[in-house]
Amino acid sequence: MPLHRHKPTSTFKKVVVVWLDRKSEPGYLDPAQLGHGEAVDLLSLTGEHRAIPLAEIKSIHFVREFDHPFAPARKAFLSRPRQAGLWVRLRFVDGDQIEGLVPNDLLVLLEYGIQITPPDSNGNSLHIFIPRTALTEFVVLGVVGASRRARPSPAAPVSQGDLFGPSSE
Repeated sequence: MPLHRHKPTSTFKKVVVVWLDRKSEPGYLDPAQLGHGEAVDLLSLTGEHRAIPLAEIKSIHFVREFDHPFAPARKAFLSRPRQAGLWVRLRFVDGDQIEGLVPNDLLVLLEYGIQITPPDSNGNSLHIFIPRTALTEFVVLGVVGASRRARPSPAAPVSQGDLFGPSSE
């Protein structure tokens, strides 16, 4: 019988999985697996591995501690965020919505979901992964901290005589 090998638990992070029916379960998850399949492998607090289909999940909260509330106290920014990235608003299939920041990098917009930094930076949720199947709307509200590229200086004007080769004068 083949052994099922998992990465060492040191790569696993504390999470709270929230189902579409809003029930939740704490456990551990390897964040590297997100975006690479239609299910996640949750290591429960009792040590059991369970494959959970993303289609059943509303969100996965990466938390500091299990014994604190995981839901962000605020679901919207009070003012324009200061951290660089795309400021987004997500609407869930149940009508709930949340704002967050995502890196301004299209490669991180995963096929299976999106990971946001919630507006409440002092809360228990550090990041939230939201499967695409849990969303009905994804709106970019703004680009924050985009560095402005220096415009190239206009080329020095060329006299007409130089346009057609050296003058024969």
